[in-house]
Amino acid sequence: MKPIHKDELYQNLGEFLKSKGIELKEGSYTKGIHAGCSLLADAINLSQTGFERAKAGLDRTVNQVRQVIHEKTAPKPPRAAAASRNVTPKDGRGAAGRAARARSQKKSKAQDPKPKVR
Repeated sequence: MKPIHKDELYQNLGEFLKSKGIELKEGSYTKGIHAGCSLLADAINLSQTGFERAKAGLDRTVNQVRQVIHEKTAPKPPRAAAASRNVTPKDGRGAAGRAARARSQKKSKAQDPKPKVR
């Protein structure tokens, strides 16, 4: 919105009253009306500036809330641990090698006749 000039409101009021059959002539009462119109124009301009600043702050806050909601509800990326299960070990034996090592460890434990006592 464009700011209102101090004399603009008084002039428009004078034109409105003239259309209703009342003419404002210079005098003590017109000075008071002019001062009141000037104060009203200042109050309107200041409140309009305040509304614009409040709207800008509110827009910033709403955008931050939208960003947080987006981050919380966005789909999760696939986990890296799930992809590492399909990778074979460096020795190239894979599951067969792990099974063979497990069998050999079980045999070595079974062949030890005496448990160690301290």
